[in-house]
Amino acid sequence: MDFANLIQTIAIYAIPVVFAITVHEAAHGYVAHYFGDNTAWSMGRVTLNPFKHIDPVGTIVMPLVLYIATSGTFLFGYAKPVPVQFGHLRNPKQHMVWVALAGPGSNFIQALIWGALFYGAASAGITERFVLEMCRAGMLVNVVMCVFNLFPLPPLDGGRILVGLLPWRQANMVSRIEPWGFFIVMGLVLTGVISSFWMLPLMSLTYSALQTLLSPLAFLLR
Repeated sequence: MDFANLIQTIAIYAIPVVFAITVHEAAHGYVAHYFGDNTAWSMGRVTLNPFKHIDPVGTIVMPLVLYIATSGTFLFGYAKPVPVQFGHLRNPKQHMVWVALAGPGSNFIQALIWGALFYGAASAGITERFVLEMCRAGMLVNVVMCVFNLFPLPPLDGGRILVGLLPWRQANMVSRIEPWGFFIVMGLVLTGVISSFWMLPLMSLTYSALQTLLSPLAFLLR
């Protein structure tokens, strides 16, 4: 792998990734605090300080190693999850859905902001490749995080949303998967199941939604 290209890629993606992770985790903590659980708040995790959310192995080492080892064809990583005591929420089953949705929702909003910045930069005549590529990277990173975390299997956000929406009996059955959920998700990622049947279709839909929302801005900036 070309070392210069590696450094350039890291520089382009670094800021979008840090913001995507930080706001995602802080959003979980903030919404949990709003609905009555002060666990993350009392631990200082409801913050935009990235060092509170970055896991040295999952956020830095693992993605770098995978990027180098696979020439950029496969990436995976994780941040330190914000602790939430769902039993402390005023309405645990209902509010669990909103706490879980907060993370992917924040990523969708960030993708929208990066898209607006891209159109704004292009309209202002900015042709600097680094700036435009960072905006594109910001959209991609946040769309990936949004869609991946919505996969309906605990401990991902989509799994918690599913548990919150299902009747108690079915919700209890799904929640029992959580101890093995990470390994199941990794297996589905490595076999390409999540990519083919979840990520690609939903990413396409998400980009279409972003394009629709950004179209008035694009029209005004022409």
